[in-house]
Amino acid sequence: MLKALFILLSALCISCGGGYEKAINSNPDFMRIDGADLIAPNGEKFFIRGTNLGNWLNPEGYMFGFNKTNSAWMIDLMFRQAVGPDFTAEFWRAFKDNYVTEADIDFIASTGANTIRVPFNYRLFTDEDYMGLTAAQDGFERIDRLVEWCRGKGVYLILDMHDAPGGQTGDNIDDSYGYPWLMESEASQRLFVDIWRKIADHYKNETVILGYDLLNEPIAPYFDNMEELNSKLAGVYRMATEAIREVDRNHIIILGGAQWNGNFQPLEDTLFDDGVMYSCHRYGGPTDADCIRGFIDFRDKTNRPMYMGEIGHNTDEWMAAFCQTMVENNIGYTFWPYKKITNSCFVGVPAPEGWDLIRNFSEAPRSTYFEVRAARPNQAEARRLMMEFVENSRFENCVIQSSYIRAIQLHAE
Repeated sequence: MLKALFILLSALCISCGGGYEKAINSNPDFMRIDGADLIAPNGEKFFIRGTNLGNWLNPEGYMFGFNKTNSAWMIDLMFRQAVGPDFTAEFWRAFKDNYVTEADIDFIASTGANTIRVPFNYRLFTDEDYMGLTAAQDGFERIDRLVEWCRGKGVYLILDMHDAPGGQTGDNIDDSYGYPWLMESEASQRLFVDIWRKIADHYKNETVILGYDLLNEPIAPYFDNMEELNSKLAGVYRMATEAIREVDRNHIIILGGAQWNGNFQPLEDTLFDDGVMYSCHRYGGPTDADCIRGFIDFRDKTNRPMYMGEIGHNTDEWMAAFCQTMVENNIGYTFWPYKKITNSCFVGVPAPEGWDLIRNFSEAPRSTYFEVRAARPNQAEARRLMMEFVENSRFENCVIQSSYIRAIQLHAE
């Protein structure tokens, strides 16, 4: 009898510390999952409404007004070719200091938004050369500061690995080399898992964090072996989830569908964790519920929350109609993006007068040293314009897009 009792107790105990295993996503101080709903620490249902801090920690060309130069590594190379590596590093540090500040978070909170998705490049948590730093990356410093800005303002954060080791998408948005190598490279997968474990260990007790969005838009639909790549996605997600749960059993883990977060067939067998929910994305098309029927059906089948991690870049009328559809169907949303050059965002960055000097260089042929030399702009003027862009990106110098904000059922004067 005593032996049987000992065996039963041993089965309930975890190997480290001898205590009882803590249930996943059950701590009432954290955001929790209850069927297809999220439950806030106050016990009430939580409906995600917010935005994405795109471009801040994962530069994208179009948010600077560039076309061909569209991923972070291409932008960095272009700036280095234009003004040299030292000034480029100085620019990136100033950019990170000014593009998002506490004033931006205060404004976002004032609109009634309750969630901010934070896209980041994995390199911010490595010793790789990225955005002006090498060997002393500042990922935790930047996000720690953001956490404190959000604390007490009713705003939660979703951490989104937008750019994963090896690339998860195979397009400009993942800062890769044109193929989702993460799905095939064991070295990239180990780094991916290790970074998420490190992030989760750092934030395991942080209640401002709503959850971890493991991958943004994995596996673009451009590859002949797309279905083979899709078949690997659930396994990659499982590896990262298991690593996170080694150190953090509090936070929600968010899984995005394949092909622009739109295909959930590869995720049919991903209910391997009690704290998993799902994220879809959609840009354009009809605005009624039938257009997102696949998302709704998958949500209902899994009985887990589904939220629209990205939507935007459309007319105010379209966004208002589609936003209402999401509200009626219990799908929260974070609109993309919060800030970029010109409009279709919460706040627009005014282009510096003469910005075409930089834009034209970004579009010029630069595949040979001769072409780089021939196209290089006046360096003094280029440096002035780059720093003026940084200054213009500060919240107090941006243009508030009130109609955009109101269209997504938030408040703006």
